Amino acid sequence: MLFVITATDKTGALDIRKANRPAHLEYLKSLGDAVVLAGPYLGSDEQPEGSMVMVKADGQAHAEAIAAADPYAKAGLFQSVTVRRWAWTINAPEGL
Repeated sequence: MLFVITATDKTGALDIRKANRPAHLEYLKSLGDAVVLAGPYLGSDEQPEGSMVMVKADGQAHAEAIAAADPYAKAGLFQSVTVRRWAWTINAPEGL
């Protein structure tokens, strides 16, 4: 099952994001093929202000656990996080 994790950074938290970015990237890489795609949302100033991560997970609880274990989440970067089941309808890669 595919899930999209959408997170919005707290206002003024760019320093938290920058400090935890290496650990965040390493965490996502450690998940291997479970991460389908990932990247930051950018503000009008081209600076990151949130994250979107699509993961393959066994269910809602599994996807929520992936989100909660992210170093960004543990560092308190996010104002809000949503985890929603998602269906890739157009241009889906084979097997998803």
